[in-house]
Amino acid sequence: MANIRDLRQRIASIGNIQKITRAMEMVATTKLRRFQEHTVAAKPYTEEIEHLVRGLSGAVAAEPEAAGDAGPLFSVHAPDAPVGILSVGSDRGLCGAYNSNIQKEVDRYIAELRASGRGFKLYVIGRKAMDHATRVGHPVESYLEDLNLEQLNFMDAASVSHMLVSAFRNGELSELKLAFTSFISMVKYKPQVAHFLPIAPAATEHKATESILEPGGPELLGRLVPRYLETCIFHALLESITSEYASRRFAMTNATDAAGDMKKDITRVYNRARQAKITAEISEIVSGAEAL
Repeated sequence: MANIRDLRQRIASIGNIQKITRAMEMVATTKLRRFQEHTVAAKPYTEEIEHLVRGLSGAVAAEPEAAGDAGPLFSVHAPDAPVGILSVGSDRGLCGAYNSNIQKEVDRYIAELRASGRGFKLYVIGRKAMDHATRVGHPVESYLEDLNLEQLNFMDAASVSHMLVSAFRNGELSELKLAFTSFISMVKYKPQVAHFLPIAPAATEHKATESILEPGGPELLGRLVPRYLETCIFHALLESITSEYASRRFAMTNATDAAGDMKKDITRVYNRARQAKITAEISEIVSGAEAL
């Protein structure tokens, strides 16, 4: 049977760990609520501007010059160029399977590209995503080390969008994909590799004759498309950090519960050992008294 002192130390140690995981759970819950509010508030705007731009893609396909400077963003103009992938992970661990799930999606997509003989350029956000890329040998085009998702603002997303869009415009990339975790609910978040560029048409396109642009197409799309792309990046990053904290909260809740269960089990063993020791001492006293 285990030593009573060792059992007492283990109970105290597990109790301390339980306090830490409970504190981390509370912090994750607080931050999750803040990011969730931002994500939910931004989603209607993101969906509406996406619906508008994709709806106009039919008019652009029929009359490319109507899009002005934004026209090249609606079609592939460097088919032999590599595919760009923006991979979004976390800077810290202790968030359950959040990082491993999105890394699996990225690895799967890269395997598909290699199988088809296509190249890729990987753009990475998050230290954990960078560590994984280094570990498995994925070449990284750019590591956006200074981007802190916890302090994310729209200007940060705009700068990322500008870098990626410039690479696409210059013919350095044939396509652009966003690998991020979509936040669905407090207990559900889905890793995915989503299409970003070229801008794909809506599932149900409007006919070119149905699109009436005021002001004119070049002026309207010249302003609208860059803002749309920036919004897509911003919302993907916002959903990622929200999903990260949802996963961290869930992981810390499980860790706290597991520590509690372990503490109960060891306490039972401790009580049995203590009772056995007391019984043995009483037996010794009784035996000694009888001997007298």
